[in-house]
Amino acid sequence: MSDDTDAQRPKRRVQGFGRRTVLRGATFGAAAPFLPSPAPAAAAATRRGSPAGSASFRWLGTSGWRIDAEGRTVLFDPYVTRFKTGLFDGGFEPGTKLRSDPERVRKHIGRPEIVLVSHSHWDHIADVPHIAMTTGARVLGTETTFHLLVAFGVDPGQISVVKGGEVLDFDGLTVEVVSSLHSRNKRHTYFAPGTLNAPPSAAPRTISDLPEGDTLAFQVTAGNGGPSAFLMGASDFCERAVQGLSPDLAMIAVPSSASTSRYVPRLLRALGRPGVVVPVHWDNFEEPLSEPPRRDPAMDLDAFVALVQQESPASRIVVPDYRTTYGADMRPKSPAP
Repeated sequence: MSDDTDAQRPKRRVQGFGRRTVLRGATFGAAAPFLPSPAPAAAAATRRGSPAGSASFRWLGTSGWRIDAEGRTVLFDPYVTRFKTGLFDGGFEPGTKLRSDPERVRKHIGRPEIVLVSHSHWDHIADVPHIAMTTGARVLGTETTFHLLVAFGVDPGQISVVKGGEVLDFDGLTVEVVSSLHSRNKRHTYFAPGTLNAPPSAAPRTISDLPEGDTLAFQVTAGNGGPSAFLMGASDFCERAVQGLSPDLAMIAVPSSASTSRYVPRLLRALGRPGVVVPVHWDNFEEPLSEPPRRDPAMDLDAFVALVQQESPASRIVVPDYRTTYGADMRPKSPAP
């Protein structure tokens, strides 16, 4: 979830601006034009061209993604029901009851084969029990995620517990599991910390019944030579764990505070300055996916984009839209149905 659960959510600026740089190309939503290419020297600094392979990406809001590759579907943090908790209205209620809307879920998820869960807060896991039980998809997550899903009624044999460091082959789809960290608010804390070593005595009923339970990131590579996408569910990371991943696409969570020191510069360097950077977790995740994304006022998306430009001028930045399907290089393919 967002790392700022104060009743008032003031706008905070990402720190660390310096010299101005130029994007190799940028998209703000689905319809904005790409900026002109920089000088040849800057373009030559890019590690690779457009990623190969047949894959499409659809943003499910928050940090969620649907990845379709060679007729197969992978979901990451698929939270599409998006119910009200008061978080964005100045009256956050931790006792908000959990719910999942089967019709909304069905509309967005396709036929998933794999579901990746970064951590167990409601805005990442609330729809996962329904998805797992109705599709039979394999779920990858932490031990806490395992115990919570079992309490919800998911078959334990359907869940793979991962810790970080695993490189898993799913018949040509490669999933690398990355040990990670949850983002923190201005007080250097976050909502509902804690882990589970056994299923709770009863199925969770409210959002406060879902502890964070450690945080993971994932890198998914689609097919032979297909694009590799680094997926984050929170705006912090373990620098040593991401060193050497070198993804084609990096879906990076926007921070709401400067509690993590030099977050953007350290992350981009550790990832090898990806060819495409996609900001995520900057939207109001209590608004329906049928509407255009509305910004979380605690997230300074413009400052984040400017800082990425400064630190990695050869990267193309794509600010995603809910209703656009993107290709393997994160260029728009078509509006979602």
